[in-house]
Amino acid sequence: MLVSSIMANRSTLDDYLDALYLERGLSEKTLSAYRTDLVGAERFAHQLTRSLPELNEADLNQYIGSLFSSGISTTSIQRKLSALHGYYKYLVRIRQRADDPMARITRPSKGRPLPKTLSEGEVNALLDAPDTETLIGLRDRTLLEVLYATGLRVSELVELKRQNLGLEQGVIRVMGKGQKERLVPLGESAREWLARYLLEARPELPDPRGVAVFPGRTGEPMTRQTFWHRIKHWAHVAGIDRAISPHTLRHAFATHLVNHGADLRVVQLLLGHTDLSTTQIYTHVARERLKQLHSVHHPRASGTLTSQ
Repeated sequence: MLVSSIMANRSTLDDYLDALYLERGLSEKTLSAYRTDLVGAERFAHQLTRSLPELNEADLNQYIGSLFSSGISTTSIQRKLSALHGYYKYLVRIRQRADDPMARITRPSKGRPLPKTLSEGEVNALLDAPDTETLIGLRDRTLLEVLYATGLRVSELVELKRQNLGLEQGVIRVMGKGQKERLVPLGESAREWLARYLLEARPELPDPRGVAVFPGRTGEPMTRQTFWHRIKHWAHVAGIDRAISPHTLRHAFATHLVNHGADLRVVQLLLGHTDLSTTQIYTHVARERLKQLHSVHHPRASGTLTSQ
């Protein structure tokens, strides 16, 4: 009985894959992936002494639970469920089933990846890396200080103009996405480094009277690529053994503000985010950091019992 059920199941599976090929023109590689995913579900059905076309919603939810328990990625689970959604819709279409058991089952969200950031200790090491007794070292230290103090986008940083600096007021005026202007506080440290840079280093750089705060070789604003290479270099000097970018410091700026209790709407304004939901990712980063600290430092975080 089970053998004939398997044969019938394989027949509908092959028919479904043929339909995908004819109707959607899928490649052999994609069809092979669909077959693998459906055969995996078929094996689960056999454990329940059923065939794949016979599974109901509860069975399929049990199967999905087993996928999550196996530790495979959400992306892989999404792909497997996509194959099942299409398969059962096909069975309804050819009238082999009256209902679609996948109709109320949604694909799991991939979730938004948490941004890569730096600890406060790593930021301090990065800021201290440039030799500020040299012209380029002083320039790069100032770039890093301003970026961490303000959380600017890299394009906003390298395109800063002198007239947008308010050192006496301790703010800079930034023209962000969509030509939206915002005022961002500098903080005392970044303000002091900027003042020193403008006095000691900027007059020695190309186009000393030009409007660009951080000029490249031609006197025009430094390119984003140049700054990316500089921050990569100083990360290596600081002993940070993972890839970072200018955006990493922007993430660090926001994460450390949230860690220290900053209101999320304030962080939103400082970052120039239009939608608060974009900024909310940093609450997740902060929670992850708290969990890591708890697991490392709490005496019972590992769950190990010790005798008194």
